[in-house]
Amino acid sequence: MSSRVMLALVSLLWMFAGSARAEVDPNYSMVLLTENFPPYNMAINGKNFATEDSIDGIAVDVVREMFKRAGIKYSLTLRFPWDRIYKLALEKPGYGVFVAARLPEREKLFKWVGPIGPDDWVLLGRADSDIKLDVLSDAKAFKVGAYKGDAIAEHLVNQGLTPIAALRDQENAKKLQNGQIDLWATGDPAGRYLAKQEGVTGLKTILKFDSAQLYLALNKEVPDEVVLRLQATLDKMREEGFVEDILNSYL
Repeated sequence: MSSRVMLALVSLLWMFAGSARAEVDPNYSMVLLTENFPPYNMAINGKNFATEDSIDGIAVDVVREMFKRAGIKYSLTLRFPWDRIYKLALEKPGYGVFVAARLPEREKLFKWVGPIGPDDWVLLGRADSDIKLDVLSDAKAFKVGAYKGDAIAEHLVNQGLTPIAALRDQENAKKLQNGQIDLWATGDPAGRYLAKQEGVTGLKTILKFDSAQLYLALNKEVPDEVVLRLQATLDKMREEGFVEDILNSYL
């Protein structure tokens, strides 16, 4: 391809990006929903309902900065349970939910901005556990706890397991410690962070069985120009090292 053609293509891309940015309605506003999922998002008071400045966490800090730089208005609410806010984002135009694992079965349900951060999927055991697993299917012989409605719990079911669901993921830390479950299917670092808050330490990774990237999932009716602007803003923040700095400040 000649340099002249390349230059023309680059110019067209810049024109498209500029027009996309200009087309965003300055009055457009989004409703963003999140849940208690430390250290990515959490209510400062530890409750299951919070709004605006009463919420913090890695993803919250990243999303706030992203919307600020992009010049897009929003409201932010932390609610419970996850099933409810996920359904709202799925059904209501102008809604978004974070952080959500971007999975093949979810791909066409939302428009996506991210990734915001990683989430390794692990089976945790007590420090004295002698359980050894080579593959996830080996866990069928054990009682496995998971968070109801979470992507990890869905994955376990799809793989033929029958997880014992908890309404709050941190409940599984106590269940594991008390012997009510043998293994805890959760994210890392989220699971260890939650366990520490519950006074449970010394858990060990029995099996790392998958890894996901966490995103902001937007209702499919959100205008493409809004999605493009948010994604471009996040990409710039990552290039600057902002996202990594936020991650490190919590971990």
